Amino acid sequence: MKGDFKISCDEQNSRLDMVFNNHFKDFSRSHIKNLIGEGKILLNGKTVKSGEKVKFNQIVSYDFEDLEPLQVQPENIDFEIVYQDKDLIVVNKPQGLVVHPCSSTKKGTLVNGLLDKIKDLSGINGVLRPGIVHRLDKNTSGLMVVAKNDKAHISLAEQIKNKTCKRSYIALCEGVFNKDEGEIKTYLERSKSDRKKYAVSSKGKIAITDFKVLKRYTNKTLVEFSLQTGRTHQIRVHCKFIGHPIVGDDIYGKAEKNLKGQLLHSYKIKFIHPSTNKEMSFQIGLPEYFKEYLTKIKEKN
Repeated sequence: MKGDFKISCDEQNSRLDMVFNNHFKDFSRSHIKNLIGEGKILLNGKTVKSGEKVKFNQIVSYDFEDLEPLQVQPENIDFEIVYQDKDLIVVNKPQGLVVHPCSSTKKGTLVNGLLDKIKDLSGINGVLRPGIVHRLDKNTSGLMVVAKNDKAHISLAEQIKNKTCKRSYIALCEGVFNKDEGEIKTYLERSKSDRKKYAVSSKGKIAITDFKVLKRYTNKTLVEFSLQTGRTHQIRVHCKFIGHPIVGDDIYGKAEKNLKGQLLHSYKIKFIHPSTNKEMSFQIGLPEYFKEYLTKIKEKN
């Protein structure tokens, strides 16, 4: 694929990777960042960083091999629709379900299941991520809000960006917390040793997580986490950082043979409805495997 385009007046002062993503919606932001880093996307003929702010009339040129197009087909995927109206859907994503297709996972995702059940989804994120406003990790369960049209998508995305969409999680962590509640505040960036992981750093993006202890066990703690920011793997990295990795987390802690992944559940979400402007709040209980695990451990005396 080879070509170029000129920065419009509306696009000036935006990040290069975001501008390119607007022109090629089927490309993931991470793939675009890699292309920019490899010098396959240039700004006025020069290699720049993905976050470079573009100016009016600058030329974005690109030259790279075409990606094999992914055809996203509707599939009968098992997940619960908690709420639905003409603008949005609230789903309960089960553990083990990837949110949207990518180069390594081409089918069997939440998006494939949504296409099977829902006629219309917003198109802002392209054909691979229709309706997807925010994500949960594959092995994190719980509530997600999905947009059915572009108006709803823009509204919900803005609420997440402005931190007015509130998301709360419950996790079982290793060890016993000393404090009943508090705030974890760090900078996070992609790990230099493993590109699939994120790490606390002296730079990167600010990440803030509030926590509140729900119950202490002999060597574990049940904790409620609320996001002030929404960074990739934020809660999981923060738990590792404070010395209390999430039980079953095979990336930031250790795997357990009787668990398929981390005991982390998105149990509450609150936002303003894009059309009615009314506050909407949804809450859902822990999945059965999570509750069953809790019955097998002892409470702290």
